[in-house]
Amino acid sequence: MAARKSKANTEAYLRMYRQMARIRAFEDNANQLYLSAKMPGLTHMYSGQEAVAVGICEALTSDDKITSTHRGHGHCVAKGAEFRQMFCELLGKAEGYCRGKGGSMHIADQANGNLGANAIVGGSMGIATGSALTAKRQGTGHVTVCFFGDGATAQGLWYEVMNMAALWKLPIIYACENNGYSEYTKTAEIAAGSLTARAEAFGIESFTVDGQDVLAVNDLAQTLVARCRKGEGPFFVELETYRYHGHHVGDINRDYYRTKDEEADWKKHRDPIVNFGKWLIGQKIVTPDELVSMDNEVRADAEAAVGYALEAPYPDVCEVDMHVFAEGA
Repeated sequence: MAARKSKANTEAYLRMYRQMARIRAFEDNANQLYLSAKMPGLTHMYSGQEAVAVGICEALTSDDKITSTHRGHGHCVAKGAEFRQMFCELLGKAEGYCRGKGGSMHIADQANGNLGANAIVGGSMGIATGSALTAKRQGTGHVTVCFFGDGATAQGLWYEVMNMAALWKLPIIYACENNGYSEYTKTAEIAAGSLTARAEAFGIESFTVDGQDVLAVNDLAQTLVARCRKGEGPFFVELETYRYHGHHVGDINRDYYRTKDEEADWKKHRDPIVNFGKWLIGQKIVTPDELVSMDNEVRADAEAAVGYALEAPYPDVCEVDMHVFAEGA
């Protein structure tokens, strides 16, 4: 991890570490809820990619917007969501962010600028671009970040919105989380050429960054967000990262498309939380004991939120036709 002026940014560094630890703790508990058959539906773990969501969202205000993906818990936490409401949402409870009706793949948190996750690959690209157009037309100065995976770069919608964003110079950052796999296929086997070249074809300035280094991600995000506010957008960023779990929680036996040695190597050498923690200790920002205490506190918060959500009430039956759009109704 590159040397930086550590002491001046101590508060931000500790906040970023805590946020990454919160994402990991949330995902560990969500995985257990699924494996114990306490959570309905399917979910996709974000573990391993924490530095992307935290590094970018740390550069945003609560008024700035993001759109998310089917692998969206990390984005939601990084943008300011609380454990209780998130676990309630996953368990279909009334106190969830969407009153238990969105679940894992459709969770949204409007108060913190999270316009929502999307189960359709690349499905939020139009929403994010519309958000950026709104910000420009209204002169709010807000920036939108559109998170999506490498597989979504094969969706035609992305090319349509990049063209519009480039023509209209919209304040948007297209953040591609390249975790090396499009579901069960290596990215190199489904994407011809470089991903950055696809955005550059529209005249969009593009960057590639180590998505396991939260400080590198944040440094770039701070720069691009500031430039967006000055009217210099849009931008495209490829963030090289890795997911520790399978494509979804049911994807247990992954030997047919990636090896256990590969997974172990990323966890041992490239873990964004472990490496950032070592850097914080090396810079004497925290002691090892203080870091352990922070980790334990975060895990306890997550476990308490799970306990609360399990006992929380479901929406009343009278809500069954609420929040449902019917043409002509």
